[in-house]
Amino acid sequence: MTGPLRVLVTGGSGFIGRHVVAALHGAGHDAVVADLDVFADGEVPTIEGDLCDPEVRERAITSDLDAVVHLAAFTSVLRSVQQPADVHATNVEMTAGLLEAARVAGVGTFVFASTNAVIGDVGQDTIVETMPLAPLTPYGGTKAAAEMLLSGYAGSFGMRCPVLRLTNVYGGGMSHKDSFVPRLMRAAAEGGEVQIYGDGEQRRDLVFVGDVARAASLAVADWPSGPVIIGGSRSYTVNAITQAARDATDRPIRTRHVPAKPGEMPAVVVDIARARARGFEPGASLVEGMREAWVEFAPDIPQD
Repeated sequence: MTGPLRVLVTGGSGFIGRHVVAALHGAGHDAVVADLDVFADGEVPTIEGDLCDPEVRERAITSDLDAVVHLAAFTSVLRSVQQPADVHATNVEMTAGLLEAARVAGVGTFVFASTNAVIGDVGQDTIVETMPLAPLTPYGGTKAAAEMLLSGYAGSFGMRCPVLRLTNVYGGGMSHKDSFVPRLMRAAAEGGEVQIYGDGEQRRDLVFVGDVARAASLAVADWPSGPVIIGGSRSYTVNAITQAARDATDRPIRTRHVPAKPGEMPAVVVDIARARARGFEPGASLVEGMREAWVEFAPDIPQD
């Protein structure tokens, strides 16, 4: 697709969504947001409401759109185990409804934010897009199911449906989150401590939110259907991530090792060669990304 595009961003008022809207604007596109909350910038139109509601979907998916970037989702892995019916309603049924609305409205591009949790535990192996889907939680299962829906719509109706399999996203705007990086930032700001499961040598791939937003903007323009891993290009141990947070905040973040969680993946190592072949390259170092996140947690502390 060439020229300026009109793009609906579901979940556009959220952590990743705000960055995606900015990246789309930076690429010369026009963004519309659909979210439970009104977008912070009043210049960006917002369809406010729950996209599980068919009436809200009807207002959001209009024939003047060129593409949809679908970020709205139930994202808590732990809560998905506790509330499997809720995560299915949001991540599968809502996605199916949006896909069908896009098809009916003639919107030919549907970019979906997925996760490498669709693959499951592969031990120390490097995760690639061709591995079989084997999710281990309701959250991962619903994302895998949604991926299959997109594949079906691409095959049957000729829709272009790129799937972005994201690793652990971090950066500015995540103060409301309870993932590991926000816990580190809160501990730095408040003088608290962070629990580390086991010996802390399990490895994780972190990807900066600004890099994710650029990937979404690239995918809207011309990426083909199917999955592509979006990661930070290298994995770090939890201990190394903790040290990066100390370096970024200049705070002595205290840690306490606790027993490892049953079933915790020993490593998340991904190959982003397919994304690189499509023009994606992660730009922020771990410490740089941590510094951007830190500003929000400690706004009164002078930043270098």
